[in-house]
Amino acid sequence: MRAAKSVVGRARARMAHAADAIADSDEQFMRRALELAEHYRGRTAPNPIVGCVLVGKNGDVIAEGAHAKAGARHAERVALDVLGGKAEGATMYVTLEPCTHHGRTPPCAPAVIASRVARVVIGSLDPTSDHGGGVALLERAGVRVGRALIAECDAANLPFFTLARFGRPAFTLKAAITLDGKIATRTGESKWITGEAARADVHHMRDTHDAVMIGIGTVLADDPHLTARLPRARDPIRVIVDSQLRTPPKAKILAKGARVIVATTAARKLRGAEIWRFEPDHGRVPLDELARRLGAEGITSVLVEGGGELHAAMLAAELADQLAIYIAPMIVGGPAPSWVGGEGVAALAGAHRFELVGDPVRLGHDLRVTARRPW
Repeated sequence: MRAAKSVVGRARARMAHAADAIADSDEQFMRRALELAEHYRGRTAPNPIVGCVLVGKNGDVIAEGAHAKAGARHAERVALDVLGGKAEGATMYVTLEPCTHHGRTPPCAPAVIASRVARVVIGSLDPTSDHGGGVALLERAGVRVGRALIAECDAANLPFFTLARFGRPAFTLKAAITLDGKIATRTGESKWITGEAARADVHHMRDTHDAVMIGIGTVLADDPHLTARLPRARDPIRVIVDSQLRTPPKAKILAKGARVIVATTAARKLRGAEIWRFEPDHGRVPLDELARRLGAEGITSVLVEGGGELHAAMLAAELADQLAIYIAPMIVGGPAPSWVGGEGVAALAGAHRFELVGDPVRLGHDLRVTARRPW
């Protein structure tokens, strides 16, 4: 009897070890799929970023793919096309559930089934799917389905999920601040609070966002270009929130290049920009309406670079999904402007709450702290 129990115990231990090994390999290959997807961040709107890895029966990667732009082949088809559409007995790792709907391209789930893969491991479920989505279709066809790195895959496609659920882009508030939270001195000097490494990181963020947005105060104070000055980078759409249309005709942001949108309540024109006129909300541009119109344009991610009044308004409108705060080891003090203006909250119970994401990132002498509003 004891011998039988011992055999059963060893068998269970082997099964548990095998399950752990499968889970570890699932995470390993899904991380690779996420890497492939990230390569095209900022290029796929209004579609998600998606990566796919095909692993053969012997555990080796036999094909990879990623979705490069809207209208291009989806990640699953890119990977399957490497193998002529057939991957019998293989395991597919894909960061987002294979789709079942027709758009610019055919649905992926039928192609995955036709490839004769044995198992599909997905990260996120598709919020736009109907009738149970790709998972239900795969399972009805006898394909085993698993999940891995769900939180990581969901976070990677925050812009796509935000557009699908709320009809607006995901907004990231960005600021370069001193240790005491200032974005300039009391005389307005702000160049440069952070060093070259932090500024290069901001250019990368511009490259990977569909649009960058500032308020008229920043236009008048800094006259920025808002370009992504990196090799092979592309400049995002530039959005100015300018209620009274005070943007100077010779502002650098209006120079030839990327699309420029000016959101205003004024009925005038401005050469070099699209004018989006809104009915004023207490004299200001209604940010919720602007957000919905940006979403209707297929814009999924917006980097909001301030200033303080625009940041305060975005927080008050509950449109701030993420924060990217660059902190320089210096103190300014006094009545210098802070990265969030407005009246502020009266009690801590009314404070805007965020969750830190990952560890702070060292960029030269500076730090980047990332936070996300709890879903």
